[in-house]
Amino acid sequence: MKDRSIEQILPLHLTSNFTEELQHKKIVCLVDGEHYPPVTKATLKVLEKKGADIIALVFLGGTEKIKNPVEELTDDTEVKKKKIYIGSKKEKEDLTEKAVIEEKPELVIDLSDEPIVNYEDRFKIASIILKHGAIYMGSDFKFEPPEEKKILDKPSISIIGTGKRVGKTGVSVSIARMMKKEGDDPVIVCMGRGGPEEPVFIDTSEREVDADMLIEIAESGKHAASDYLEDALLAAVPTVGCRRCGGGMAGNPFSSNVAAGAERANKTGEKFVIMEGSGSTLPPVKTDSRIVVIGASQPLDHILKYFGRYRIETSDLVIVTMCEEPIASQEKINDIEKGLKDMRPEVDYLLTKFRPNPLGNVSGKKVFVASTAPEKIMVKIKEYVEKKFDCKVVGMTNNLSNRVKLKEDLSQGLDEAEVLLTEIKAASIDVAGMYAKRKGLEIVFMHNESIVVGGNVESLEKAILDLCEGVLADLEEKT
Repeated sequence: MKDRSIEQILPLHLTSNFTEELQHKKIVCLVDGEHYPPVTKATLKVLEKKGADIIALVFLGGTEKIKNPVEELTDDTEVKKKKIYIGSKKEKEDLTEKAVIEEKPELVIDLSDEPIVNYEDRFKIASIILKHGAIYMGSDFKFEPPEEKKILDKPSISIIGTGKRVGKTGVSVSIARMMKKEGDDPVIVCMGRGGPEEPVFIDTSEREVDADMLIEIAESGKHAASDYLEDALLAAVPTVGCRRCGGGMAGNPFSSNVAAGAERANKTGEKFVIMEGSGSTLPPVKTDSRIVVIGASQPLDHILKYFGRYRIETSDLVIVTMCEEPIASQEKINDIEKGLKDMRPEVDYLLTKFRPNPLGNVSGKKVFVASTAPEKIMVKIKEYVEKKFDCKVVGMTNNLSNRVKLKEDLSQGLDEAEVLLTEIKAASIDVAGMYAKRKGLEIVFMHNESIVVGGNVESLEKAILDLCEGVLADLEEKT
């Protein structure tokens, strides 16, 4: 009778799956003073009865129903054996991190509640716990660290993003070009929602990736603007194309063939592997270092809170893109910079903007520009292209990701043009490229070059070289 009454204090939806999670795991529990101590202690006993190995408690604050946490939570013989981390409500994130670092639990169970922890607090706590490789779990939620399989046997970095359309591929191309120039010879493993069924290796030393090749792929019914093709053409380095479906809040894909892609990268002759994420989804492969790309156009909360924080917390270099008006106000850019400094005072970061860099000669020609850039920046792009490359922009579209509008823009503006200057994105090949080919226009692809406008590192090149040297030094020390 006594056992049943204890179990009844737990929610009825304590499922068998939850019970299985407890078995043979080192666990830290988060508790608060808004619960009567007997209720908390009884809950701990039930969890242990179900197989939990509770090694420590973190007291997150609250004094409504508890005056002395140590005394009132440890007047029981079993609870006395556990370490208790105690601080004020304001210190709950620091306390949680201290406990996770020192105790190294596999699982953290949250037995606290409002008003001690609110939605925002829980995302902060989740980011901290996941950063240290533990699972964070409550009565109706569970967050696991994104999968990181140990596959690569070469020096490696991953490039991830805090969202879609933040310029991650443009940054990846810039980085790959710099690494190639320095003799690091990278291979890029890409993952996309339109990637191939089986990983595809593009060896740029055997065949040049060009407009004819991409149009040929599009005509066969395949996705010709996939990131691995874009990277291979713009960076002129070998790539491995993979696919993924779905993306979790912390960045885990629901399914992917990226692990097989990483294994393929091991077999190439290149020295360094770049694992490129997709949108806010992370490659499920462990790398030696990580770069996160943030778009200044994103809502500030999406960057600094929720699981944007997790992505920043787990990265060695932060690159903020689109740092210019009218995409982002100077006030917002300052807020992003302050948030980064508050969260990671020691981290290297760069503030950047993008500018088009055509890979072919457009001088003296009439050009139609196709892009995915925000409409409010298109005027700046037009002025830059005309001045920098001595050409005449006779038409523009930023609708590469909207096939219906793109067709309208092309039909209205391409007649005067001699050249289609386009990004390799979305419908750039199967719509824009094929349309331009039928019209007899020259097709020139452009790379969105990262231009540094601020940060605490003097240049992108220095930041990348320092990162690569650090990776190589760490590997040498381990061996």
